[in-house]
Formats: sequence, C-alpha cells, structure tokens
Amino acid sequence: MKVKVHGKDLSVSNDMVERITYKLSFLDKYILIDDETTAQVMVKRHGKDIKLEITIPTKVGYLRSEVINHEIQDAIDTSIDKLEDQIRRQKTRLSRRHKEKLAVNFAAAEPVEEPAIPVRVKRIPVDEMDVEDAIMQMELMDHTFFIFKEIDSGVIAVVYKREDGGYGLIEAV
Repeated sequence: MKVKVHGKDLSVSNDMVERITYKLSFLDKYILIDDETTAQVMVKRHGKDIKLEITIPTKVGYLRSEVINHEIQDAIDTSIDKLEDQIRRQKTRLSRRHKEKLAVNFAAAEPVEEPAIPVRVKRIPVDEMDVEDAIMQMELMDHTFFIFKEIDSGVIAVVYKREDGGYGLIEAV
C-alpha cells in the first residue's frame, strides 16, 4: 500500500511519516487492500490537539478514520484500531450476504467435467482457510476462482463461480 501524508497548519517530519507508513503497513495483510491502494493521511492542528484523518479506498468501499488526540502516536494507534474494526465489519457483512447462497449451491452442486485446454502455469502461495472465507476472498478480489488449503482436511481446493450464479468447489485428493 502506498501512503501519502499531508500536513495542514503543521509541518510533518520524516519520523512522523515513517511511523504512519509503518503502522499502516500492518493493514496490507487484509485482502481488501492491495499494492496499488493509496492511503491519504492528513495531519492538522485542532486547537491544542492534533487531528489525524486517514482515508483508504478499497474494492468494496472506503475505510476512513478521524481521530483527535494531543499525542500523534496515540492518534495513529487509535486510527489503526478503527480501520481494522471497519475491515472486520466488511468481512462479516460479505460473509452474511453470501451465507444462504453458499449452503444451497454447495448442497445442489454437481461435478462438472471441462474439456482439457492448454493452461499457463503460475505458482502462488496457498493460505489455510475455510470455504466461506475463500469465497469471500474471491469476491473481494473480483476473481472467478480462488485456490486455498482447507483448514479441516488440509486438502488443496479451488472455489469458483459457476455460470448459473452459484459456486463450485474442487478438492485435490
């Protein structure tokens, strides 16, 4: 994630920029935020205190925090907590939205055989998660499939979007 720090009525030191960038780098672990995302950070005076505003555009909306504190370090920490809470709420909202669809589509899913075609090989790291999290990750990235390792069985699996609007699951045996 890229970070742009601006100061209004206040000079922003290099140490302050480095601390803000370091703290915001912890948000890179969330799938909502990719390498091309640019976080806009505004630091300004608010009376005797400092006001810190952070805005991060994501694939599903904006993450925003606004904190007023007398210490910049406390304002940064509080802002990061607020942003992580917003990310957790987005994840919960997405999983609830797809919960009923998942149950119906996996119960009625039939295996589909596809004809063999030439495929480009790409190597990727595979994370452990359950099927619902994999579908949520796929939806957040706006992909048609997602590869993951099932937590319960340890099996490599692929979840994909079907043409009928449902989801399919392929498990390696």
